[in-house]
Amino acid sequence: MKVTRNGQSKNYRTVSFDKTNNKVRLIEQRLLPHQFKIISTKNYVETSQAIKDMIVRGAGAIGATAAYGLAQGAQIFQGNGIKTFEKHIAKVYQTLANARPTAIDPINAMQTMLAKMAGQTVENQKSMALTLAEQFANDDVAYCQKIGYFGEPLIQNGAQILTHCNAGWLAFVDYGSATAPMYSAKARNKKFHVFCDETRPRSQGAALTAWELAQESISHDIIVDNASGHLMQRGEIDLVIVGSDRTLGRTGEVTNKIGTYTKAVLAKQHNIPFYVTIPLSTIDWKLKSGLEIPIEERSPQEVLRAWGAADSGRRQSVSIANPSSTARNPSFDVTPPELITGIITPVGIFKPKELWKNRAKLGFNNKKLNHL
Repeated sequence: MKVTRNGQSKNYRTVSFDKTNNKVRLIEQRLLPHQFKIISTKNYVETSQAIKDMIVRGAGAIGATAAYGLAQGAQIFQGNGIKTFEKHIAKVYQTLANARPTAIDPINAMQTMLAKMAGQTVENQKSMALTLAEQFANDDVAYCQKIGYFGEPLIQNGAQILTHCNAGWLAFVDYGSATAPMYSAKARNKKFHVFCDETRPRSQGAALTAWELAQESISHDIIVDNASGHLMQRGEIDLVIVGSDRTLGRTGEVTNKIGTYTKAVLAKQHNIPFYVTIPLSTIDWKLKSGLEIPIEERSPQEVLRAWGAADSGRRQSVSIANPSSTARNPSFDVTPPELITGIITPVGIFKPKELWKNRAKLGFNNKKLNHL
């Protein structure tokens, strides 16, 4: 996507790789919307930490980052011993896989790479790792473009759309999932308005989605998380489009940023279509119940404090809660299939319960499942 800075516009990808220096290049998302900065991680441990610390976040973006991190780790191996290399790459994999447990994209990306690398010489595996990581990133872009193609007809002229958290370009390599239909609708000169839930506690909707939409000159308002029911009740929301960090192919259950389930319940109550957007890498074909999904609990300090920029421009953290109180901070929730109108994928729109019977079309692979 294009980013305009100081009157100059330039295309950026959220995640990219510097082959010459074996570094992963990332947009430092914690600084947005006040500062746009590219940082580089010099090894797979730093790359894993960047995922954990949310320098980079979003299903496809951390999937691509983990893929590049695996390639990054492969490149530093010295020697030709295949057993030693396999032990090394297993450590690299586990370090990256443990960074954020809820999203499935990093696991799917790295497992696919490892399956294709298996049986090759060390040198071939190192070369393949780079190629396969780049392929995952490019596939992520292509998937999001297709999501835009299939989702765009859902947006009518004059539509008022609610989205939650950030499932935009910053959450993927480019285009985004939930924003892809919006960008496609804009390209067709449709007029519509987007309500961005602020998405406490890290405010990705207010900070990131709103920044993206402003960059694209798309009409929008930021609303507090609890305002959506009020707007729905008064007929001010026509459509809800969200992303997902893990969607179960067997059941159609959707894991996404905390608060998504609440929006789905409200949408059902008010007969408002509720759509989920996913690339193929977000589908988990293994788990049989949403209760099995590991839900990440982050630091209570994210709830008790907030980051912002003072009028001087200096970033600072401030206390916003009673100092002696504790907090719970689950980062994700699970939305059941009966609350979801449809799931927009790169190969079409499906009812949640239709994913399993369309598994071949959606990239299901028995060998891949067994490998997982």
